[in-house]
Amino acid sequence: MIAKKDSTFIYHADYERIIEHIKQGCKVLDLGCGTGELLYRLITEKNVHGRGVEINEQNILKCIGKGIPVFQGNIDEGLAEYQDQSYDYVILNQTLQVTHKPEFVLKEMLRVGKTVIVSFPNFGYLPIRLKMLFRGRMPITKTLPFEWYDTPNIRLLTIKDFRFFCELHDIKILREISITSRGGSLRFKAVANLAATEGLFFITKAAT
Repeated sequence: MIAKKDSTFIYHADYERIIEHIKQGCKVLDLGCGTGELLYRLITEKNVHGRGVEINEQNILKCIGKGIPVFQGNIDEGLAEYQDQSYDYVILNQTLQVTHKPEFVLKEMLRVGKTVIVSFPNFGYLPIRLKMLFRGRMPITKTLPFEWYDTPNIRLLTIKDFRFFCELHDIKILREISITSRGGSLRFKAVANLAATEGLFFITKAAT
């Protein structure tokens, strides 16, 4: 049974965009689901049949406390226990940059999910570039709030990088949303790599 909504939940712009575009009653697999906040909202607001995968034991306990189905697992090891196209959506929200095998993880997600949703901090954001240029140090921002020596982020990428990755691997981009520092979204893709703090992509396998 899903527990009542936790009063500690806070607003996440990427959550709002993801929830908005997911269909009612579908099957969702949330990888690196953390404390289960996004999955909780999808279950309660969109009536999805959801399951989370998380490696951190404390986060797993918090998910269980909310009544969220969650399994402990390391997504860098793959999704062998899940059948091809068995989920309508597979989500990797703000987790791609901490994976050791991002190419393999994305390949597995595209195998298991009909649509894959990926979001990540955009390292091409103009203030980040300027901090690097004028200070000569790794920048600390709202989306990258760590020092270089204690950051979990090991795969820093830009929106352009991800677009190029999709093109290189025959991945179809169904929808691209560029999120700004104020939580809004940009209309023009041409400026996204400079003006967006986060990239949010809905992708699928390209038709063969």
